[in-house]
Amino acid sequence: MNHSHPAADVSWWRTAVVYQVYPRSFSDSNADGIGDIEGLRSRLPYLADLGIDAIWLSPFYPSPLADGGYDIADYRDVDSRLGCLADFDALTHDAHGLAIKIIVDIVPNHTSERHPWFEQALRAAPGSAARDRYIFRDGTGPDGKDPPSDWRSHFGGSAWDQIPDGQWYCHLFTREQPDLNWGNEEVRQYFVNTLRFWANRGVDGFRIDVAHSLAKDLSEPLRSQPHLDSQLPLDGTDPLYDREEVHTIYEEWRKVFDEYDPPRMAVAETWHPTSSRTYRYARPTELGQVFDFSLLKCSWDRDQLIGVIRRSIEDHRDAGGGLTWVLSSHDEPRHPSRFALPADVRPEAWLAGNGASPTIDPKMAKRRGRAATLMMLALPGSAYLYQGEELGLLEVADLPVESLQDPTWERSGGVLKGRDGCRVPLPWTRAGSSFGFGGNGSWLPQPDGFGDDSVEAQDGIGGSCLEMYKEALRLRKKLQTRDDTLDWLNTEDGDVLHFRRSNGWECVVNFSGTLKPLPHGTVLISSQPLHPLGIPGDSTLWTRRDP
Repeated sequence: MNHSHPAADVSWWRTAVVYQVYPRSFSDSNADGIGDIEGLRSRLPYLADLGIDAIWLSPFYPSPLADGGYDIADYRDVDSRLGCLADFDALTHDAHGLAIKIIVDIVPNHTSERHPWFEQALRAAPGSAARDRYIFRDGTGPDGKDPPSDWRSHFGGSAWDQIPDGQWYCHLFTREQPDLNWGNEEVRQYFVNTLRFWANRGVDGFRIDVAHSLAKDLSEPLRSQPHLDSQLPLDGTDPLYDREEVHTIYEEWRKVFDEYDPPRMAVAETWHPTSSRTYRYARPTELGQVFDFSLLKCSWDRDQLIGVIRRSIEDHRDAGGGLTWVLSSHDEPRHPSRFALPADVRPEAWLAGNGASPTIDPKMAKRRGRAATLMMLALPGSAYLYQGEELGLLEVADLPVESLQDPTWERSGGVLKGRDGCRVPLPWTRAGSSFGFGGNGSWLPQPDGFGDDSVEAQDGIGGSCLEMYKEALRLRKKLQTRDDTLDWLNTEDGDVLHFRRSNGWECVVNFSGTLKPLPHGTVLISSQPLHPLGIPGDSTLWTRRDP
């Protein structure tokens, strides 16, 4: 079944506002404490009113939840705790009826240890076809009791685990997430068929998890790589990440996407530091878009932000793909909290201290969060929002350790608190045991006072964060253009970030604690109430010059 939309804009994703939903934390329809597909479906009118173009759904597949759903036991079904395929089909149908596209996560680097393939591999003999779907190796040292290489897991410790018959399997993430062998043709075909399975159900696009890690150099002896993906060479020769061969996989996928009318879109997640190679994944012959996480890693610093924006736009031009901007996600502390931290304080260290060292000023955090959002939404390309940021939610940094579920906590020996603080279920109402999320509670505890930032507390309230997002997205639809030209203005003032788009739309950010002069033109929106004498500190406004 080829879902054809002849009148559709085939390049809608180039300027889209995409809203990421972490399903377990969005809305709970059956009061079991876990968000689900029906809960999301019931909130579609809210998202349509917000003004988004697409929903990106984090994994909703059957999973033992060793890593928040990114350990997948079946790539072509819905976890029974979240619903069923009929629920997903109804969600897609209703979303399309509201002109909202659906993007789903594809996690091709690894499966769950509960995937039938891995269960077969454990029962099979060394050297068997079942084991060749994964990366099994004999150990080193006396009696093979040492790992095959020094490769490291992103969650701490070795990337190898030994099984009873003595062989070791590779897992770049948790031990419950065995890495697939992408040199195996059966693996490649399985994912091609999985892409078609979801595209045939009407899915509009795919977000590709750790897209840079599929192709690995598995020739013997295995090469040393103890640095994860933080120190990669720029020639594609790392044994594990960003290898040249990975692009042939995505060229094959592009042929699948182009079977559909309109062609399906895709966006790559590559966590290594942004480099001249990052936008190769966004080439039109491959995925079309790649996340640039540079903004997400910035401090609240004018020069740093300008440098990131300039470099991202320039690097993107050579590839011809779509620009992307991200401030918050399910993997990082929420950006208002991050921007309120001193530049020399790492968010991981702040979280490890339960947000108490240093304490942040919540009012300043929310000011900076709103200002950063307006700046991002004025940039050329597409913007990816994370659920709850439209409410100005801060990171829940003081979750009790007994409630933590992110494997980072255990794998790091209690050093890194992990990502649960940005995954706390959303507040929909001012009061109630789960602030309208669902029933009598939620799978992660919500903080006291969460209801003050709820949808109910902000909807229709002038000056609220939610209303600012609605107005900004409404204006953006009118103002956004497909070209990526951007002129920097007022560069002599080290406290001001000021740029103009090709149609006369301007964005001004004041990073100082003092008022800055208003630019010429009509003010369209401001992240904070304007002062008669100028732009307040930690504020952003959009203007348009009069003809």
